Amino acid sequence: MPVQNFESLNASTDVATTRTLLHESIPLTGAIVSGTYNEGAGTTETNIKNYTHGMFQSIFDYPYLSSSANHIFDLTVGYDEGSGLSGSTSTQNSKKINMYNQFAQVLLGYTGAANTVEIFESDLAIDDNNNQMSEVFFVNFSRLLTKDEVKPGSFSITVGTGSWALPFDTSGSSRVTFLDASASSTQGTANTIGGDYGVLYQDNGDDTYGDGVSGSGVFFYQAGIAILSSSIFVATPDFYPAVLSQGGGAQTVNAAFTGSSISASCDALRHRIYNLSFNNSTELNSAIYFCRVPHNKYNYSSNPTYQSGSKIRVKSVASDTPVAYVTTIGLYNASNELLAVAKLSEPLKKDPTNDITLRVRLDY
Repeated sequence: MPVQNFESLNASTDVATTRTLLHESIPLTGAIVSGTYNEGAGTTETNIKNYTHGMFQSIFDYPYLSSSANHIFDLTVGYDEGSGLSGSTSTQNSKKINMYNQFAQVLLGYTGAANTVEIFESDLAIDDNNNQMSEVFFVNFSRLLTKDEVKPGSFSITVGTGSWALPFDTSGSSRVTFLDASASSTQGTANTIGGDYGVLYQDNGDDTYGDGVSGSGVFFYQAGIAILSSSIFVATPDFYPAVLSQGGGAQTVNAAFTGSSISASCDALRHRIYNLSFNNSTELNSAIYFCRVPHNKYNYSSNPTYQSGSKIRVKSVASDTPVAYVTTIGLYNASNELLAVAKLSEPLKKDPTNDITLRVRLDY
């Protein structure tokens, strides 16, 4: 039986690393977000979970008490403390400010000697104080959907800006689509401490985005968070009928931000989401090892049954060429400790007349 030996790997010639991005299309219709699980007028859909703290709302693809339910995204609203909507009389004023500050701290960081939070801006120059968005909706997608990140240039959301009764009129004029197409075409993306982000521009049907026109939101790709300016609904007089049950009238978006709870404003946005979609990205890193088996090595099997009475079983004549079959590859460290094992799909014949290069890939 030959003594066990090892074949060394040269780090420069026998090892390679690769990075592959796998993309998956994620379409979400408005029927799932609002309507499919509505059990009747005046009731909350069973796939919508509101919490006692009242700071955000979670949306699931099935009734959230079901074991089959998957978390899709969270919704919340907020405004900067310097906003004209901020005031002691505003409903959940401190919580709306806290939600805005929390997202700003995580995604934008602090600025100035006083370490105040940055203000969200609908452009790629996040610190020039232009196109500021002080009152916004936050759409925080679950990691189940976004995976490692959202593919830049793939996000799209269509919302209805019509009346509460008919948010999407039959002519389609009240359906407004916002895209981050400029992230992969004209303008690209910018980077903050929260990762890369692109600007959401209204789709005017001319395939040009951001040509001197202010955006209506931003999308953070690694975080999987879309931020929409409340200004997209500023021309909607009855954004939310929050006080109809008390005999009052409907609210504008600013009135909803100040006079209704966070959950109510989230309900109003959900009621107006026609559809949204994006492509997620899964980063697949691989280490590839080229295991070379030279012609003059590994021609004898390490299996104890390869010999019988000190003779090789597969040879009937002493001068015959030895024959072995490669079935397994072992990767060892510098101390000859086994770290990984790879099995071949079928045995490969090995004798002194051939050499073999086996490609082993480890994905992580």
